[in-house]
Order: sequence, then structure tokens, then C-alpha cells
Amino acid sequence: MRVRKTPGAQVVRVGPRLDAGTVAGVRPRLHHAVDSGDGDLVVDLSELEMIDATGLGVLVGTHRRALGAHRHLVLRNVPPRIMRVLAVTRLNRVLRVEAPAAAVA
Repeated sequence: MRVRKTPGAQVVRVGPRLDAGTVAGVRPRLHHAVDSGDGDLVVDLSELEMIDATGLGVLVGTHRRALGAHRHLVLRNVPPRIMRVLAVTRLNRVLRVEAPAAAVA
């Protein structure tokens, strides 16, 4: 997981898995990113291949923590498979998902 600061936002890239086996390392890094930055916290999911309920819980928990810090969690580059999981769980209505540039044009 890599963290990069850009003007008005902080970008965090998540690896290929966000599941019960990886959240112990990812959760504290996301929480530290929320606590140590300002502006939007953008989570780049372009490399994400697999997510389970535990991983979804980490995203929701980070979203709540961000709101408490007067920030927004934004999901960027969400792969279609992961977007389907967000839609089935209706988390696409709770979490902010950045629209791809092609969809905006």
C-alpha cells in the first residue's frame, strides 16, 4: 500500500487483496492516512482483485473515520468486479466512487 499526497487530496493505493488475511496491515495504514492528512482521502483500487466482507468493513470503517475528521473517502479506479460487489451490497450508495473520465465525457 502506497500513500501519495496531491493538492487537496491524499492518494492511497491498495494492493491486489483486501480480505481477512490482509486487513491487519491495511486498516492501520488507512486510519493513519485519515488522521495525518487533510482534504479527500482517495483510495486507488486499480490493483484490487479480491475483496471480502472484512475488506468491505475496512472501507466502511475508514469512511466513517474520514467523516469524523471532516474528510471524504473517495474510491478511484474501481475494477468492474469490485464495483459489482459494491452494488450488490449497496455500498456504492454509501461510499463515494469516483466516476471514470470516459463516463463523465
